[in-house]
Amino acid sequence: MKVSVYNQKGEETGTTILPKEIFGVSVNPDLIHQVVVSQMANKRINIAHTKDRGEVSGGGRKPWRQKGTGRARHGSIRSPLWIGGGVTFGPRKDRVFSKKINKKMKRLAFFMTLSAKLKKNLLVVLDKLQIEKNKTKLMKEILEKLPCKNESVLIVLPNYDKNLILASRNLAKAKAIQAKDLNVLDLISFKYLVMPKETIKIIKDQFLKNAS
Repeated sequence: MKVSVYNQKGEETGTTILPKEIFGVSVNPDLIHQVVVSQMANKRINIAHTKDRGEVSGGGRKPWRQKGTGRARHGSIRSPLWIGGGVTFGPRKDRVFSKKINKKMKRLAFFMTLSAKLKKNLLVVLDKLQIEKNKTKLMKEILEKLPCKNESVLIVLPNYDKNLILASRNLAKAKAIQAKDLNVLDLISFKYLVMPKETIKIIKDQFLKNAS
């Protein structure tokens, strides 16, 4: 599968071949949705926590005797019926939101998402990507010359590059990550996918070899 290759000036310099096993997979939206839901659930941090009647302090004695007062019978002032009492069916920290997804399903959804980017012409391959200083202005100038101008962009680097990551951090519609950290949730969160040619080899080595 051939795709055009651009330089940092936005000029088309040639073509490169993409592995069909990764970028030529038929897309199943239901599987992608299932993987995205699991990723979002696994990232969820459970903070909200309410106390039930057994955890609220106080209420050790019966507020008044059972009969003869004319009032409703109560056993504790920490009942959910009382102000300051426990909460019924409130949010709890011990609730588990994580969802388990089979590794093969996760990998296949990953390949499907990459294939969808290619089919929709949302994949931009560069011959190289580098800047001398970690300046946001330099990264912005590069992106404005590419087909992804003024759109949200996920920049996938073959390895850690401090200058590129810091230069992308202040761009509202851009994010730079390493190829080893690439996942379905990040892919669908941005419209365009920008990567140097080296990144393709990293993805192939890491994800395709592990599939065998």
